[in-house]
Amino acid sequence: MPNPRIVLIDRHPGRSAQTIGLAQVLGADPELIHEPSVGVVGTKGDSQCYLGVMAKVDAVHARLGSRIGKGEGQLRARLVQPEYTIGISDGIRNGTREMRYSLIGREVTHDALCEHLEASGLAGTIAVVACDKPPVGALAALLEHNQPAILMSDGPIHPGRDPDTGEALDVVSAFQVAGHPDAAYRDRIACHACPGIGSCGGMFTYNTMQTFIGAVGMQPLHMVAPASDDPRRVNEFPGELVDHLANLIKEDLKPRDIVVRDSLRNAMIVAMAIGGSTNVTLHAPEIARAAGYADFWRDIITPEEFNYLSQHVIPVLTDARPYGKYSMVDIDRVGGVQVIVRELLEAGLLNGDVMTCTGETLRAQVARLGTRAVDGTVIHPVAKPYKPTGGLRVLGGNLSPDFSAILKLAGVEGGLEGNIFRGRARVFEGEQSLIAALDRTPEIFQDHDMVVVRYEGPSGAPGMPEMLDPTSRITTLCRERGIVIALMTDARFSGGSVGLVIGHVGPEAALGGPIALIEEGDEIVADLNRNELTCPALDDPATLAQRKAAWQQAAANNGGVHPNCGIADTRLLHRARHTAVPATRGGGLHPNREIWVREPRAADRSGFVPMNKHRPEANKAF
Repeated sequence: MPNPRIVLIDRHPGRSAQTIGLAQVLGADPELIHEPSVGVVGTKGDSQCYLGVMAKVDAVHARLGSRIGKGEGQLRARLVQPEYTIGISDGIRNGTREMRYSLIGREVTHDALCEHLEASGLAGTIAVVACDKPPVGALAALLEHNQPAILMSDGPIHPGRDPDTGEALDVVSAFQVAGHPDAAYRDRIACHACPGIGSCGGMFTYNTMQTFIGAVGMQPLHMVAPASDDPRRVNEFPGELVDHLANLIKEDLKPRDIVVRDSLRNAMIVAMAIGGSTNVTLHAPEIARAAGYADFWRDIITPEEFNYLSQHVIPVLTDARPYGKYSMVDIDRVGGVQVIVRELLEAGLLNGDVMTCTGETLRAQVARLGTRAVDGTVIHPVAKPYKPTGGLRVLGGNLSPDFSAILKLAGVEGGLEGNIFRGRARVFEGEQSLIAALDRTPEIFQDHDMVVVRYEGPSGAPGMPEMLDPTSRITTLCRERGIVIALMTDARFSGGSVGLVIGHVGPEAALGGPIALIEEGDEIVADLNRNELTCPALDDPATLAQRKAAWQQAAANNGGVHPNCGIADTRLLHRARHTAVPATRGGGLHPNREIWVREPRAADRSGFVPMNKHRPEANKAF
């Protein structure tokens, strides 16, 4: 039999020339250039989030290279050089027009990795991920490619310390002092809030999504919480990742075998139990879509079930920033994310039989790790939780007919008398006008105002920026004056936002949704007993018709785009303006606003329903 490599080179020497050259440069065996390819990917960017990624990528690449060969127990594969995608810094961009590119960055990561994975034909991939949008884009691309793959978090940053008080600090601490009158104090907090390298350290979006990715089975649980500078990330974890990838390849275990209905439900339940970021309801639908599910809120969990679980079954277990005291490195100190998963498994709230990237079931992985019990201070037991109800709630009502509005209940600090907030609408046509008012005339904001920020959705901004800057200023204003100011928007929030803030209100204003029809002074009601967000004035058919007609005329007079929408003056922003789907579908960029599903998933419902053994009265079959 002729050597197939020689045959390929003989017939296609042009295709083989660079591949042979690359193998020589990388120190790989040219005899393996026509074997399946394996490689490492990472993310670069302009913040501390990304500074540690390259060292981990290099360590994993070196370990992967050492395992490739033709001998017994080696990976018979072609080694591909590491590739990087580009991410921005949410912390640096928050409150600026550049923040419109943050969520779009998830799509850019997805597109770039799709090209690399598909064009390079990678048969095995290890992804080192940082910040919060690139990991979701990376996972979505890996799910669409659907060849053996595994992810590792680069890791969180350590908390900073106020040198005068010893108080633990993070990036949210710095945003919350923006309105402080003492410039020296503001400078001191800014200079000490973010020392070292790593992504945001609180239970903000980054750690919410890393925990989600671990719980959904695509990242080993013990690799989520250690800090970016933890030596394990370059000394121990690379070898483990390569071992797991080799096993995934051997067993032909692919991302879509791991990310199934019950693993997605597990991950969302864990997100509730950690008081996670509202962005999880934006990212989970995109992950589910890439896994082959057309509609997260139909195929995985309904809004009604989500709210029932959050209200009655799933408590908050972690005392974590921004609503609590501790950081992700504290969670690692008391045993890591696997402790949270163990506690939820033992309470009957997760399906432990789903497969994970380690080649084990979720339950088996937790057992193998020798997972500790909860410590009771940083991580609380289900029987005596940190907060009795889950951290997230989705709202319907006449302002949210898409049932899209999301409230981070874990972060609410007041204003819900009898679980109801009633306020007066203070309308701002975009985030910049709100920041200007908070900067220059904070005294105009009064108790029980409902600040409405619109035309900042996926299409309207375009790009759906998050609003850590104004929500942090409002939080500080409320604490200083002892008042409650709520905020609702068709944009989204940082996981670091706290207060009575409601995002993802849809349909968004740019599409003529009800949020566009609110007028200054209207009564706004957020009713958490009914899980509704309403404007009573819009219940009057005549008022609704009059306001809708005025909106439609303004849009028609401006070429079909309402004049309050942001300017789409680059190709990426133009793409978002015309292809962004609603927040309930992930806010991603899809042609003709259709959710593209590569292969419709066969029904894989297991019938698993979370059961809280500590609160049997809360259990209910769906």
